Amino acid sequence: MNNKPELPLRPWGNFQKLFQEPGLWVKRIEVNPGARLSLQRHEKRSEKWVFVHGLGLAIVEGKQIPVKKGTVVDIPLGAVHRIGNTGEDPLIFIEVATGSYLAEDDIVRIEDDYDRKS
Repeated sequence: MNNKPELPLRPWGNFQKLFQEPGLWVKRIEVNPGARLSLQRHEKRSEKWVFVHGLGLAIVEGKQIPVKKGTVVDIPLGAVHRIGNTGEDPLIFIEVATGSYLAEDDIVRIEDDYDRKS
């Protein structure tokens, strides 16, 4: 019997919600080699990303930030951002989000490699 929870699959990888309470969630996010998330912003939450494995490039308000194990990136409320995996291994980070509303539908996509609109 497999006790691992099913992870929500995305075209770029997957995530697992580790904890949630009103105003806070913590997720483990894994980005496949060569993949990246959409260029996006959130209207009701800010995020902090703590990188634990792999290599990548974060974009926050047009600023390029190379990331690796130990890097912390701050995503202020409303900031346009994206993360991409530039390495050969999965890029893994912990996302801590805080805000008045925490749900997957608080994503305003500006650009998406997978033609998703919402």
